[in-house]
Amino acid sequence: MKKIVNQAKENYKSSKKSCIIVLNVCVFAVLAVMIRQIFLGNFQNVALCVLSIALMYIPVFLKSTMRITLPNVLEIAVIVFVFAAEILGEIANFYNKIPIWDSILHTTTGFLAASVGFGLIDLLNTHSKRIQMTPFFVGLVSFCFSMTVGVLWEFFEFSGDKMFKKDMQKDRIVTVISSVELNPSGENKEIVVKNIDHTVLYDKDGNELERIEGGYLDIGIIDTMKDLAVNMLGAAVFSTAGFLYIHRRDKYKFAEGFIITVDNPDNGREESNSEDTINN
Repeated sequence: MKKIVNQAKENYKSSKKSCIIVLNVCVFAVLAVMIRQIFLGNFQNVALCVLSIALMYIPVFLKSTMRITLPNVLEIAVIVFVFAAEILGEIANFYNKIPIWDSILHTTTGFLAASVGFGLIDLLNTHSKRIQMTPFFVGLVSFCFSMTVGVLWEFFEFSGDKMFKKDMQKDRIVTVISSVELNPSGENKEIVVKNIDHTVLYDKDGNELERIEGGYLDIGIIDTMKDLAVNMLGAAVFSTAGFLYIHRRDKYKFAEGFIITVDNPDNGREESNSEDTINN
């Protein structure tokens, strides 16, 4: 563990100046928010701040433990994304104050996840003598990787809502619904209800619990599908950029700033070949 920590310190010192500046500014801001949350007694937010700082240092530890290096642009994007999602989104309540904030972050997630998937496949494609995948296939795998990450996140949100009674899959007010459950004959034919003005909720004893003004409460499905749609948009953008990058690495360099690399990826193969030569 001590070796990993020392290596992390060296990697931090060797990081580009822009990454260090962004990391320090964001960490300082998180610490300031955490101190304020301690005084306010919001210890759940304090834990969120600790988690945010840990996530911001992931690029440093990836290089220390797995020799994986994130490009300067990608590393800064990851740090800023964590700050925007956890501190601004959750604690500063940007999710409610700025309606499109969640969509912006999910689009970014799709883009960044596609870049990570692309980088992993491109490494395999570049450094393997046995595997040679076409640019289209690499882009397709990148896209599918990003969509899988998006689906797993929605599973996580659904689990949080069901197990801990959270509202991660945000509810929406709708004025039109259609459902076969409303069909009195029990047939598989939907009944459409339009122009809903309000909804009243009662308990089993007939006591009024809540009155929802403006329509009917949709429980998360619209939010989930919207998140997956914008995730798909972000994934498609990077997968296309990556496809062009493989075709002409000298011309389409935009994707290069988001593709992970591995330090000396051939070292292990060379050492293995050397050992085989000695043994023979």
